[in-house]
This record gives sequence, structure tokens and C-alpha cells, in this order.
Amino acid sequence: MKTFSDILNQYEWENIRERIQLKTTTDVINALSSQNRSIEDFMALVSPAASFFIEEMAQQSHAATVKRFGKTIQMFIPMYLSNECQNICTYCGFSLGNKIPRKTLSEKEIEKEIELIKELGFDHILVLTGEDRIHSDFNYILNSIKKIKPHFSNLSIEVQPFEQDEYEKLIEAGCDAVLVYQETYNRNVYKQYHTKGKKSNFDYRLQTPDRLGKAGIHKIGIGALLGLEDWRTEVFFLALHLRYLQKNYWKTQYSISLPRIRPAEGVDDTQYLMNDKEFVQLICALRLFDGEIELTLSTREAEGFREKLIPLGITNLSAGAKTNPGGYDKPDESLEQFEISDERSPEEMKKVISALGYETVWKNWDKGLAFHKS
Repeated sequence: MKTFSDILNQYEWENIRERIQLKTTTDVINALSSQNRSIEDFMALVSPAASFFIEEMAQQSHAATVKRFGKTIQMFIPMYLSNECQNICTYCGFSLGNKIPRKTLSEKEIEKEIELIKELGFDHILVLTGEDRIHSDFNYILNSIKKIKPHFSNLSIEVQPFEQDEYEKLIEAGCDAVLVYQETYNRNVYKQYHTKGKKSNFDYRLQTPDRLGKAGIHKIGIGALLGLEDWRTEVFFLALHLRYLQKNYWKTQYSISLPRIRPAEGVDDTQYLMNDKEFVQLICALRLFDGEIELTLSTREAEGFREKLIPLGITNLSAGAKTNPGGYDKPDESLEQFEISDERSPEEMKKVISALGYETVWKNWDKGLAFHKS
């Protein structure tokens, strides 16, 4: 079987960038009228030419989302267990080169975080760590899942990549989903952003979703950090990756996260920042490309802007998030991974969602009720 690395190697970054730039108004109109949109249609929908069709894209995106997901928003909350990291990544506050207070939660501290998060009403949790093979190695992650899972119906993780057999053990322990972001699909510059550590191995990270698919995970989350490179080219490869995974691991569900670069300790400004109008265009383009995928929006985005995005295609939201280990108990003791823009509480977000005519869903699914697409 061809790997996604093999497929990726068939494309040249600059060639794709130019093809997207050359898409015309006619290409966009054809894409909007298509019933089964191709990767070429997606290129048209993220092209500069499509910027004149945002309103129509938004209407179609809203209709497609409501048809598939109803007027519901799935709520989740992150729990950071450790900010120890052996990688040097130029965009991350946890980067090894940053001289910051480091912390890895003990079992007792994890129990306290669980208690506080449950008081907020959440039943869907995302467990995160830095990528450290000493303080948050496989056994630490495995034991943490065993401790956390009994308290939540849905547990996702965003940690360092593992091998297939290790993922099988994590799934057995109660892991429902794994999020792993390539950050950038531009192989030519990947090393510039990931200068040291296991994360600097482009292909090993790229092949992580394959190991997850083979392990039989319920859901895989993929994404790119918007702002590292040209976003239109970046999301073409993200969409290409999604189609590859869906074809080869068709029993698995998929989500896409849309993080934009935010200020953090040691993070430099970037020349590829995307504006809000472009962000709206991307959300709509992804929904029109695939009506089944979950689209996740974090608290990186400003509160007023987040509200406007909810009807356009978003299905998953975080709220009340702390991005430092132990942050729900002692928010000021360790460094955050990035600055939060939307600091509203879960209860406040519930009211906002309700005012928009949507229902807040705290519990997503039960293994006893789970089924695979046929």
C-alpha cells in the first residue's frame, strides 16, 4: 500500500501554490454547484477567487453542517499533564530552548484536576503533554489514561507519537481519539520549524495517523498550524491527507482542528498570518469538501469571532481552557503553551450557544452505542 509520504512526494509545494492562485471565478462556481467535490474543487474554494463568494459558501456550509450534525455543539476541555518537552519548535511555548518553569503532574494532582473539571460539567476531555520520553513517556500516558478515563465518557489525547502496538494498548485502556498535527506539510521547510527532537522527523510524524488507523482507533484528528506557511497550500495537503486516510481506514472517524498561531514564550512573529475573512473561507471550504468531518475551534480565537463561526460549520468547541499543567487548580504555577483569547467559562459559553439556537452537548458517545460507517 502506498503511504501518504509516497503520495506527498508526487507534489511540489510551489506548483500547488501557483495552481491555487490561478483558479478562476468559473472554477469556484463549478465547485459550488458540484454534489461530490473533488480535491480540485477544494483548491478552487480556498483560492483568492473564492473570496468573492464567501456569503454563498457560508450559506451552503451552514446547511451542510445542520443536515449532518443538527444544531448541536460538542463541548470539550483540555487537561495538560506536562509541559516538559525534548523538541525545539520555533512556534511553541513548551519548546526545549525556552527557559521556563517545567511541571509534570503527579497522580494526586491529576485527581485534583479531574475533580475540578467534572465540577465544570464536562464529560469529554482532551489530555495533552509536551513530547518528553522521560517525564511523560508511554507508561506515564498509559497510566494517566487508566486514571482519567473512568470519569469521562470520551477521552482524546494529544501527546507524542507512538508505535502501533503502543496505540493498541492505549485504546484498550480507554483512549477514544488521538490528535496529531503535522503543523506544516511543507517538507522543504519543516526542519526550520522543528530543529531538534523526535518531532523533527517529518516522515515519522506524517505516518502516525497510519499507525493509528491500523491500531483501530475510533477517531483521528489531524490539522496544520495556520501561519507557518501559505495557508491555502497548507490546507490543500491537509485535505489530501484526509482523503487518503478515509480511503484506507474507512472505519475510523475524523476531525480537523484549525489552530492559528498565537503569542507564546519564545515565539517569533510570522509572515504567513491569515486574516479573519480567510479563516471563514477555510472553515466553509472544509465543510463543503467533506460534510462528515468534525471541525474543532479552540480558545485561541477571540470570543466575538468564535460566536460568528459557530453557525458556519464548527462542531466542537473548548471552553474555560487552561493550557498549563495543573492549570485548573493552580493556574499561575507553570507556563501556558499559548495565550488564550476566549476566557469565558463553560456556563457562559453554554448561554452563548443557546442564544444562537444551538444545543450544547457535553457527552458525545458511548462505546456501547458506537458503530462504524459501512
